[in-house]
Amino acid sequence: MKPRLKPQDGLRILPSAMTVAAICFGLSAVKLCVDAINRDQAFQESRYTVAMAFLAVAAILDALDGRAARMLNATSKMGEEIDSLADAVNFGVAPAFIVYLAIFNGTGLAQVGWVVALLYAVCIVLRLARFNARLHGDKPAYEQQFFTGMPAPAGAIGAIGPLAAKLQFPGDWWTSPTAQWVVAGWMIGVSLLVVSAIPMRKIHTFAVPRQMAVPLLALLALFIAAAIQYGYLVILLIIAAYVIHIPFAVRSRAWLADHPEVWDDKPKQQRQARRAIRRAQHPNRRVVRRSAGRLGLRRPGGQ
Repeated sequence: MKPRLKPQDGLRILPSAMTVAAICFGLSAVKLCVDAINRDQAFQESRYTVAMAFLAVAAILDALDGRAARMLNATSKMGEEIDSLADAVNFGVAPAFIVYLAIFNGTGLAQVGWVVALLYAVCIVLRLARFNARLHGDKPAYEQQFFTGMPAPAGAIGAIGPLAAKLQFPGDWWTSPTAQWVVAGWMIGVSLLVVSAIPMRKIHTFAVPRQMAVPLLALLALFIAAAIQYGYLVILLIIAAYVIHIPFAVRSRAWLADHPEVWDDKPKQQRQARRAIRRAQHPNRRVVRRSAGRLGLRRPGGQ
């Protein structure tokens, strides 16, 4: 008689099941956009909205499947390959088709739109291949805090940004050649960011102070409510916030590269060391700010 499987043995398939489900959501998003071809505007908008929601679900599953595998001690080489292929489909192929079908299909620049869609999908695949090639290489510990180039999920959000803007701010302008050239330029820019060597900060490296836990949870609830009511605007705000963070990530990585003494420290300790070095280099800045604030003085120049 064969021994019965332990409960945790049955759960070992869960991470791969989540990855397969993510692929289904990504391809279903493409199918929804195909169904919207030559339909009325209200039907198209509803299908595009659901398609973007499916991509969001795929991104959430992508973020959870790796963590589930590590928690269940179910990591495997096959799981890594499935996850990489799923990212290529969900964040490369699916957004490329969605943008092409929603913005370029049936227009005078349809061929140009297809070229930039292909460029984006190929850049996502190249980015994933580079990530896999460097996954097990020897590099300083601080490099684990950064992506090289824009990660695939962020690239997908950036790619569907024009569609979110079109749904949030509808009008005849979106059918003009100017709008389509702007979208084509945007897609090229996202594609270049994906395969670039620009460092992008990983979300889990941001430390949350204990006193900020409750306010951040309140902000999270507000964010979720805003995403439900104003989903397109939230997508645009996420894109803007991500672009704004890039110069700070570049500066942070450059500072870490110049200070090998903190490479083995945790991100929180590295930030404390950075602040200490900054205060040591500018010992009077903190005193001047406090004195000016206490006396109600303005900074020179009327600022």
